[in-house]
Amino acid sequence: DTVGVVFQILIDPTISLTSFASIRELSDHEDEDEILFTTHSVFRIGEIRKIDNNLRLYEVDLKFTADDDKQLRKLTDRIRQESESPTGWCRLGKLLLKTGQFDKAEELYKVLLKQTTNNNERVFIYHQLGLLNNEKGKYTEAASSYEMSLKLNQRNLPEDHPSLANTYNNLGQTYQNMDNYSKAMEFYEKARRIKEKTFAPYDPDLAIFYGNIGQVYSKMGQYEKALEFYEKDLEITRVALPPNHPNLATCYNNKGQVYSNMGNYTKALEFHETALRIRQISLPPQHPSLAISYNNIGSL
Repeated sequence: DTVGVVFQILIDPTISLTSFASIRELSDHEDEDEILFTTHSVFRIGEIRKIDNNLRLYEVDLKFTADDDKQLRKLTDRIRQESESPTGWCRLGKLLLKTGQFDKAEELYKVLLKQTTNNNERVFIYHQLGLLNNEKGKYTEAASSYEMSLKLNQRNLPEDHPSLANTYNNLGQTYQNMDNYSKAMEFYEKARRIKEKTFAPYDPDLAIFYGNIGQVYSKMGQYEKALEFYEKDLEITRVALPPNHPNLATCYNNKGQVYSNMGNYTKALEFHETALRIRQISLPPQHPSLAISYNNIGSL
């Protein structure tokens, strides 16, 4: 069960003079213009295309980026760590999802789901399908995917396993998006109880759970309670993640929304502008989170 991939790389020679070099004169094949890249070079994923009819061959566009920005390097290393997955293809899907390329990620995951019989891989893929359907606003489909992931995972794991907490959390987020706040809080509390027992105090996953609980309180109009949990989220995220990480932007965005709802527009603008600055650094120009930031600032 293998597939072929052809990478097409676009290089801007004005970006860097040290990260790549032509080795045409040293190559055994003089008619080939070979390029040698340094290890850990960073590339931006562009378009992914099928180049045959049986889903066995793909062409992927890559754009070479500079690596002399220390904060960018730190963020890239963190994203690489967060994108760890059972297989290389699963890692690619996770990265596509993280960069907002939901349709590409969905196409890839559905192909992988048809090909694998491995239980752990199916748990992972259903979970990722839940994530992308949630992002696309398909909440019923998201809940169904999460439930399938949870069902497969519960066959082999104890009831307080950290992996189950992630699925409980995401089910909570889906029900929150469906305005079913009591159901959302039920799943968030299950996730929080597991994480507080098994994770370190400054684990970024714990921060996400606090942030999600804050969102429910905000939706219910309990703004002081929402700020309490958002501050817990921000405190952990500042310590655990790089200063230009997208999750940190989400923390500032959430607090900005609460202050806006409370009528404190000066404070709201401060947090929304901070969120926008981080997103402009860390996300591709077409990412939907940037549109959210622009809309939030424009509506104040």
